[in-house]
Amino acid sequence: MRKERLAAKRVSESAMITYRLMMPTDANIAGNVFGGSIMKYMDEIAGIVASRHAATNVVTASIDRMNFYAPVYIGDLLILKAAVNFVGTTSMEVGVRIEAQDPRTGRSVRTGSCYLTYVALDSKGRPTPVPKLLLETAEEKLRFRQASIRRKLRDEERSAIEKL
Repeated sequence: MRKERLAAKRVSESAMITYRLMMPTDANIAGNVFGGSIMKYMDEIAGIVASRHAATNVVTASIDRMNFYAPVYIGDLLILKAAVNFVGTTSMEVGVRIEAQDPRTGRSVRTGSCYLTYVALDSKGRPTPVPKLLLETAEEKLRFRQASIRRKLRDEERSAIEKL
């Protein structure tokens, strides 16, 4: 485990937005992008955000409620917006908002959202502490509170399953 004191970081220090053009390899024969393709891209950006916050390697520990609200089509720009919502001792929740934009019209629609939990790992592959989160805006504080509730629910669910 890292012994040095880790400086807290702002949400903005690791937040990212990325764009991907949806190609035929991302979609079925009707032109609808596979949910699995979107999930892969979502895990990639969330992993980068978590790694930037932790300044070390991270692994996906869980994915909470992947919700798809609208379809994404071949030719759309997939817009992924990701930021750290919450940090624990060695774990972080990253929220991802997914949008699709028609590049011909510029019209964007929210197509999905998800919360992913990552664990930071040291050079030996063991969980390692992550920097605390500096919350600067009302929105960041709200996301942190909501993520705290989700974490509590995940812990309660895991505990109930272990008792079975």
